[in-house]
Amino acid sequence: MMKRVAIIGAGVTPPRPKTPEVSYKEMTYGVAKQAYREAGITPQEVQTFVTCAEDLNEGVSIFDEYTPDQLGAVQKPMHTITHDGIVGLGNAFMQIQSGIADLVVVEAHSKASNIQTKNDILSYALDPVWTRPLKLNPHFIAGMEMNTFLNQTGNTEESCAAVAVKNRGCVGKKITLQRVMSSKPTFSPLKELETSDHADGAVVLVVASEERARKSSAKPVWIKGISWVSSTSTLESRDWARAVYAEQAAKRVFKMAGVGSAKEIDLFELDDTYAFKELQHMEAIGLFDPGRAGREVLKALEKQGDNWRVNLSGGFLGRGDLLEAKGLYQVAELISRIRGGKLSGRSSENVRTGFALSWRGVPTTSGAAVLLSQN
Repeated sequence: MMKRVAIIGAGVTPPRPKTPEVSYKEMTYGVAKQAYREAGITPQEVQTFVTCAEDLNEGVSIFDEYTPDQLGAVQKPMHTITHDGIVGLGNAFMQIQSGIADLVVVEAHSKASNIQTKNDILSYALDPVWTRPLKLNPHFIAGMEMNTFLNQTGNTEESCAAVAVKNRGCVGKKITLQRVMSSKPTFSPLKELETSDHADGAVVLVVASEERARKSSAKPVWIKGISWVSSTSTLESRDWARAVYAEQAAKRVFKMAGVGSAKEIDLFELDDTYAFKELQHMEAIGLFDPGRAGREVLKALEKQGDNWRVNLSGGFLGRGDLLEAKGLYQVAELISRIRGGKLSGRSSENVRTGFALSWRGVPTTSGAAVLLSQN
């Protein structure tokens, strides 16, 4: 029988384009204190720690050697997940399920402003024999995927632009559909304003078993289902129109949580690193039929978002791409809204359940999903 696992503390910094006044250690230390205070614990009570980081982004090897100090994890088990934050949350979930711990801390951060050669680092993920020697900007893959997705589903460039208007507008960045449509083409048909900018920030979550959560004064938010999927790594063998990873991860999460379909869930945080990805992900998880998501976004934009349930926070187009911390930002946003608040964006009411889906980014077909509930 599965044990119930909850998140009892969350510390978050507001995403910013640059944070020259703090190091990643100082940034993480601040949110760790915030998370521990909310959970009503001290770091000495935590049994294991998980950090989500990519050595190439950090500029050092074996990055978990650099995280114990700011988390209070000295001489405690600590390991790095070179993946999105939701996968790190999944590792904490499994440690509690296995019985080796009842209190686990998960950390992820972005200091993207420190990285001077982001695309060069990204190119290391391309096939070293067939693709990397072409010396192309890795984001060309997003343009090809968007083109195929639009052609095969019937969604339009205008509906992708509507996603950018909606999500940027949620955080006060007022732009028009025409401005997005006329913005600089990057990797056709992808446009500049349909691509999220990088941002700095940090998130720390405190994850607990049911018994441990009941001892906390914090309001627990329960993990009802969690999964992550990697599809093919090669460009030649992938499905360019579908987000197969999202389809499979959502299916597993819904089964684990006993949810019949996405339509039963109150609120969604879906990866929108590129605007078309929000449409693709909505259709992949079954929120809309193929070809329908774009029309629904255009309708929501026309009605100024009445009853809209996707990325009220502004998504990554609104707040920025936070590297390995992307998924944990989505989770922290849902935690806040389930508790009756918000971290960013438009307000929401009566949120009992929330679903987060993160994508690892180009050139991967890898994603992770989690369903959270107040009960």
